[in-house]
Amino acid sequence: MNATMENEAILLEDRPTPHVARVRLNRPHVLNALNLDLRRALAHAFERLDADPRVRVIVLAGSERAFCAGADLGEYANADPVEIVGRGMDRLWGAIAHCRKPVIAAVRGHALGGGCELAMHADLIVAGAGATFGQPEVRLGLMPGGGATQRLTRAIGKFQAMRLLLTGESIAADQALAMGLASEVVEDTQVEARALEIAVAIAKGPRLALQFVKEAVLESMNAPLELGLQFERKSFQILFASSDAREGVRARMERRPPAFE
Repeated sequence: MNATMENEAILLEDRPTPHVARVRLNRPHVLNALNLDLRRALAHAFERLDADPRVRVIVLAGSERAFCAGADLGEYANADPVEIVGRGMDRLWGAIAHCRKPVIAAVRGHALGGGCELAMHADLIVAGAGATFGQPEVRLGLMPGGGATQRLTRAIGKFQAMRLLLTGESIAADQALAMGLASEVVEDTQVEARALEIAVAIAKGPRLALQFVKEAVLESMNAPLELGLQFERKSFQILFASSDAREGVRARMERRPPAFE
Protein backbone atom coordinates (compact mmCIF):
# COMPACT_ATOMS: atom_id res chain seq x y z
CA MET A 1 0.00 0.00 0.00
CA ASN A 2 1.27 3.45 -0.83
CA ALA A 3 2.30 5.72 2.00
CA THR A 4 -0.16 8.37 3.15
CA MET A 5 0.61 11.61 4.94
CA GLU A 6 -0.27 12.16 8.60
CA ASN A 7 -0.15 15.94 9.11
CA GLU A 8 3.00 15.92 6.89
CA ALA A 9 5.08 14.98 9.94
CA ILE A 10 4.94 11.23 9.36
CA LEU A 11 4.37 8.77 6.55
CA LEU A 12 2.03 5.89 7.24
CA GLU A 13 1.87 2.62 5.33
CA ASP A 14 -1.20 0.84 6.67
CA ARG A 15 -0.08 -2.61 5.57
CA PRO A 16 3.22 -2.87 3.66
CA THR A 17 2.76 -6.59 4.33
CA PRO A 18 -0.36 -8.35 5.70
CA HIS A 19 -1.33 -7.17 9.20
CA VAL A 20 1.76 -4.95 9.57
CA ALA A 21 1.74 -1.14 9.60
CA ARG A 22 4.84 1.00 9.13
CA VAL A 23 4.98 4.50 10.62
CA ARG A 24 7.85 6.65 9.38
CA LEU A 25 8.98 9.94 10.91
CA ASN A 26 9.06 12.43 8.06
CA ARG A 27 11.27 15.39 9.04
CA PRO A 28 14.60 14.21 7.59
CA HIS A 29 15.86 17.77 7.02
CA VAL A 30 16.07 18.19 10.83
CA LEU A 31 17.01 14.58 11.59
CA ASN A 32 13.39 13.85 12.51
CA ALA A 33 13.49 16.16 15.52
CA LEU A 34 10.32 15.92 17.59
CA ASN A 35 8.22 19.05 17.32
CA LEU A 36 4.62 19.26 18.49
CA ASP A 37 3.22 18.51 15.04
CA LEU A 38 5.25 15.31 14.84
CA ARG A 39 4.35 14.27 18.38
CA ARG A 40 0.65 14.82 17.72
CA ALA A 41 0.81 12.98 14.41
CA LEU A 42 2.50 10.02 16.09
CA ALA A 43 -0.11 9.93 18.84
CA HIS A 44 -2.95 10.07 16.30
CA ALA A 45 -1.39 7.34 14.16
CA PHE A 46 -0.86 4.99 17.09
CA GLU A 47 -4.37 5.54 18.41
CA ARG A 48 -5.80 4.76 14.97
CA LEU A 49 -3.62 1.70 14.40
CA ASP A 50 -4.30 0.36 17.87
CA ALA A 51 -8.03 0.48 17.10
CA ASP A 52 -7.67 -1.10 13.64
CA PRO A 53 -8.36 -4.87 13.86
CA ARG A 54 -6.53 -5.46 10.58
CA VAL A 55 -3.22 -4.29 12.07
CA ARG A 56 -1.39 -6.69 14.38
CA VAL A 57 2.16 -5.30 14.51
CA ILE A 58 3.56 -1.78 14.04
CA VAL A 59 7.04 -0.93 12.73
CA LEU A 60 8.29 2.54 13.68
CA ALA A 61 11.06 3.88 11.44
CA GLY A 62 13.00 7.07 10.76
CA SER A 63 15.32 8.00 7.93
CA GLU A 64 18.78 6.91 6.87
CA ARG A 65 20.70 9.51 8.90
CA ALA A 66 18.50 9.51 11.97
CA PHE A 67 15.75 7.55 13.61
CA CYS A 68 15.15 10.67 15.68
CA ALA A 69 17.76 13.13 16.96
CA GLY A 70 15.62 14.33 19.88
CA ALA A 71 13.37 17.26 20.64
CA ASP A 72 13.12 20.25 18.34
CA LEU A 73 14.99 22.79 20.47
CA GLY A 74 13.38 25.72 18.64
CA GLU A 75 10.18 24.95 20.53
CA TYR A 76 11.95 25.07 23.89
CA ALA A 77 14.22 28.10 23.64
CA ASN A 78 11.71 30.54 25.18
CA ALA A 79 9.28 28.14 26.82
CA ASP A 80 8.20 28.56 30.44
CA PRO A 81 6.93 25.85 32.82
CA VAL A 82 3.26 26.74 32.33
CA GLU A 83 3.59 26.41 28.56
CA ILE A 84 5.44 23.09 28.88
CA VAL A 85 2.69 21.70 31.12
CA GLY A 86 0.05 22.87 28.65
CA ARG A 87 1.57 20.81 25.85
CA GLY A 88 0.27 17.62 27.46
CA MET A 89 3.31 15.52 26.62
CA ASP A 90 2.11 12.73 28.88
CA ARG A 91 -0.92 12.17 26.63
CA LEU A 92 1.18 12.23 23.47
CA TRP A 93 3.73 9.74 24.83
CA GLY A 94 0.90 7.71 26.35
CA ALA A 95 -0.69 6.98 22.98
CA ILE A 96 2.45 5.03 22.07
CA ALA A 97 3.13 3.54 25.49
CA HIS A 98 -0.43 2.19 25.81
CA CYS A 99 -0.60 0.64 22.34
CA ARG A 100 -1.78 -2.95 22.82
CA LYS A 101 -0.02 -4.25 19.72
CA PRO A 102 3.68 -5.18 19.42
CA VAL A 103 5.80 -2.24 18.25
CA ILE A 104 9.20 -2.68 16.60
CA ALA A 105 11.56 0.29 16.33
CA ALA A 106 13.80 0.19 13.25
CA VAL A 107 16.70 2.43 14.25
CA ARG A 108 19.23 3.83 11.81
CA GLY A 109 21.54 6.73 12.63
CA HIS A 110 20.90 8.89 15.67
CA ALA A 111 18.47 7.92 18.42
CA LEU A 112 19.21 10.65 20.94
CA GLY A 113 17.26 12.34 23.71
CA GLY A 114 13.58 12.10 22.85
CA GLY A 115 14.56 9.85 19.96
CA CYS A 116 16.10 7.30 22.32
CA GLU A 117 13.02 7.59 24.53
CA LEU A 118 10.80 7.04 21.49
CA ALA A 119 12.72 3.87 20.61
CA MET A 120 12.34 2.65 24.19
CA HIS A 121 8.55 2.92 23.85
CA ALA A 122 8.80 0.03 21.38
CA ASP A 123 8.78 -3.63 22.37
CA LEU A 124 11.73 -4.61 20.18
CA ILE A 125 14.55 -2.47 18.81
CA VAL A 126 16.32 -3.51 15.60
CA ALA A 127 19.37 -1.27 15.29
CA GLY A 128 21.72 -0.63 12.41
CA ALA A 129 25.43 -1.12 13.02
CA GLY A 130 25.94 2.63 12.63
CA ALA A 131 23.18 3.66 15.04
CA THR A 132 23.93 5.71 18.15
CA PHE A 133 21.87 5.96 21.34
CA GLY A 134 22.05 8.48 24.15
CA GLN A 135 20.35 10.92 26.50
CA PRO A 136 22.28 14.21 26.17
CA GLU A 137 19.72 16.42 27.98
CA VAL A 138 22.01 17.10 30.93
CA ARG A 139 24.41 18.90 28.59
CA LEU A 140 21.64 21.43 27.95
CA GLY A 141 20.98 21.98 31.64
CA LEU A 142 17.91 19.75 31.43
CA MET A 143 16.93 16.15 32.08
CA PRO A 144 14.87 13.61 30.13
CA GLY A 145 11.14 14.22 30.12
CA GLY A 146 9.89 11.31 28.01
CA GLY A 147 10.60 8.46 30.38
CA ALA A 148 14.34 7.79 30.08
CA THR A 149 15.09 7.94 33.81
CA GLN A 150 12.59 5.11 34.23
CA ARG A 151 12.72 3.05 31.00
CA LEU A 152 16.48 3.25 30.50
CA THR A 153 17.10 2.19 34.09
CA ARG A 154 14.76 -0.79 33.69
CA ALA A 155 16.39 -1.74 30.39
CA ILE A 156 20.09 -1.56 31.31
CA GLY A 157 20.25 -1.22 35.09
CA LYS A 158 21.03 1.63 37.46
CA PHE A 159 24.75 1.97 36.96
CA GLN A 160 24.84 1.98 33.16
CA ALA A 161 21.75 4.24 33.06
CA MET A 162 23.35 6.68 35.48
CA ARG A 163 26.47 6.82 33.32
CA LEU A 164 24.50 7.77 30.22
CA LEU A 165 22.08 10.12 31.99
CA LEU A 166 24.69 11.98 34.05
CA THR A 167 27.36 12.31 31.36
CA GLY A 168 25.14 12.74 28.31
CA GLU A 169 27.43 10.37 26.40
CA SER A 170 26.27 8.43 23.36
CA ILE A 171 26.87 4.74 22.75
CA ALA A 172 27.20 2.74 19.55
CA ALA A 173 24.78 0.03 18.50
CA ASP A 174 27.01 -2.84 19.59
CA GLN A 175 27.27 -1.32 23.07
CA ALA A 176 23.51 -0.84 23.18
CA LEU A 177 23.03 -4.50 22.29
CA ALA A 178 25.48 -5.65 24.97
CA MET A 179 23.70 -3.50 27.58
CA GLY A 180 20.23 -4.71 26.63
CA LEU A 181 19.06 -1.53 24.92
CA ALA A 182 18.63 -3.24 21.53
CA SER A 183 17.11 -6.57 20.50
CA GLU A 184 19.57 -7.14 17.66
CA VAL A 185 22.00 -5.29 15.41
CA VAL A 186 22.14 -5.72 11.62
CA GLU A 187 23.76 -3.90 8.74
CA ASP A 188 22.33 -0.41 8.28
CA THR A 189 20.88 -1.30 4.88
CA GLN A 190 19.00 -4.26 6.38
CA VAL A 191 17.36 -2.58 9.37
CA GLU A 192 13.88 -2.05 8.01
CA ALA A 193 13.82 -5.32 6.09
CA ARG A 194 14.73 -7.18 9.27
CA ALA A 195 12.17 -5.26 11.34
CA LEU A 196 9.47 -6.12 8.81
CA GLU A 197 10.58 -9.75 8.74
CA ILE A 198 10.15 -9.99 12.51
CA ALA A 199 6.84 -8.12 12.32
CA VAL A 200 5.47 -10.53 9.73
CA ALA A 201 6.50 -13.53 11.83
CA ILE A 202 4.82 -12.07 14.93
CA ALA A 203 1.70 -11.07 12.99
CA LYS A 204 1.13 -14.72 12.06
CA GLY A 205 0.77 -15.57 15.73
CA PRO A 206 -2.39 -15.66 17.88
CA ARG A 207 -3.62 -12.08 18.29
CA LEU A 208 -4.99 -12.35 21.82
CA ALA A 209 -1.97 -14.25 23.15
CA LEU A 210 0.36 -11.61 21.68
CA GLN A 211 -1.62 -8.85 23.38
CA PHE A 212 -1.61 -10.68 26.72
CA VAL A 213 2.14 -11.34 26.55
CA LYS A 214 2.84 -7.65 25.98
CA GLU A 215 0.50 -6.63 28.81
CA ALA A 216 2.11 -9.09 31.23
CA VAL A 217 5.66 -7.98 30.42
CA LEU A 218 4.75 -4.31 30.84
CA GLU A 219 2.96 -5.15 34.08
CA SER A 220 6.20 -6.69 35.36
CA MET A 221 7.85 -3.28 35.05
CA ASN A 222 5.26 -1.58 37.23
CA ALA A 223 4.23 -4.14 39.85
CA PRO A 224 5.85 -6.31 42.54
CA LEU A 225 6.72 -9.85 41.48
CA GLU A 226 3.74 -11.52 43.17
CA LEU A 227 1.23 -9.16 41.52
CA GLY A 228 2.93 -9.67 38.16
CA LEU A 229 2.68 -13.42 38.56
CA GLN A 230 -1.01 -13.15 39.43
CA PHE A 231 -1.56 -11.03 36.30
CA GLU A 232 0.24 -13.64 34.19
CA ARG A 233 -1.76 -16.53 35.63
CA LYS A 234 -5.10 -14.80 35.05
CA SER A 235 -4.15 -13.97 31.47
CA PHE A 236 -2.97 -17.55 30.89
CA GLN A 237 -6.25 -18.93 32.20
CA ILE A 238 -8.38 -16.58 30.09
CA LEU A 239 -6.58 -17.67 26.91
CA PHE A 240 -8.14 -21.12 27.23
CA ALA A 241 -11.41 -19.52 26.12
CA SER A 242 -9.83 -18.59 22.77
CA SER A 243 -10.13 -20.64 19.61
CA ASP A 244 -6.46 -19.92 18.85
CA ALA A 245 -5.38 -21.73 22.03
CA ARG A 246 -7.41 -24.79 21.09
CA GLU A 247 -6.06 -24.69 17.55
CA GLY A 248 -2.47 -24.29 18.74
CA VAL A 249 -2.66 -27.30 21.06
CA ARG A 250 -4.37 -29.48 18.46
CA ALA A 251 -1.88 -28.48 15.77
CA ARG A 252 1.06 -29.42 17.98
CA MET A 253 -0.49 -32.79 18.81
CA GLU A 254 -1.22 -33.41 15.12
CA ARG A 255 2.27 -32.23 14.13
CA ARG A 256 1.09 -29.58 11.70
CA PRO A 257 1.43 -25.77 11.51
CA PRO A 258 -1.35 -23.97 13.41
CA ALA A 259 -3.95 -21.92 11.51
CA PHE A 260 -4.61 -19.08 13.93
CA GLU A 261 -7.61 -16.85 13.39
